[in-house]
Amino acid sequence: MGALRHIAVTVEEPEAGGFEWVLLEQGVEWAPLKRAKRPVASYATAMAAGLRVLQDMIDDVDAGPREEEVEARPTKRAQFGFGFGALK
Repeated sequence: MGALRHIAVTVEEPEAGGFEWVLLEQGVEWAPLKRAKRPVASYATAMAAGLRVLQDMIDDVDAGPREEEVEARPTKRAQFGFGFGALK
């Protein structure tokens, strides 16, 4: 299972009475991941819509949003040693 992604749902009010949900993901800093296409009339409606979008992004809500697992491949060594050539 991949690492847990740090995603937050917030609500912005770019114009008085118009609320938009925003999903933010934490990397080095928090950055917008997705946002509403148009405002709605209440904070609660915007928050609920943002939570639905977040839930739709998650395969298993009990496990949370996860990064995709990268298949680990063992490093293939051409020879023994520390890169100085074959033993004599």
